[in-house]
Amino acid sequence: METLSVADALNSAMWVIVLSSMPILLVAMGIGLIVGIIQTATSIQEQTLAFIPKMLAVILSLVMFGPWMFRLVSGLAIRLFTDMYRYVG
Repeated sequence: METLSVADALNSAMWVIVLSSMPILLVAMGIGLIVGIIQTATSIQEQTLAFIPKMLAVILSLVMFGPWMFRLVSGLAIRLFTDMYRYVG
């Protein structure tokens, strides 16, 4: 087992995790910020008001970015399984 190849695989996996989760997290953060500003401006402090728009935005962004995320993760899985001989002694 080569240390460099395992480190490369872990590095690739971490980048795929970051890249595939980033669009969903940014959408949720943006919607949360917008709803928070609206709640502050109108003095409405209802907790469920922030949850429903965030949930809908995350579902919509999963529909939009889902195929790209799947290609990214499946590409990593194919690459790892193809190079399995490098990781197994």
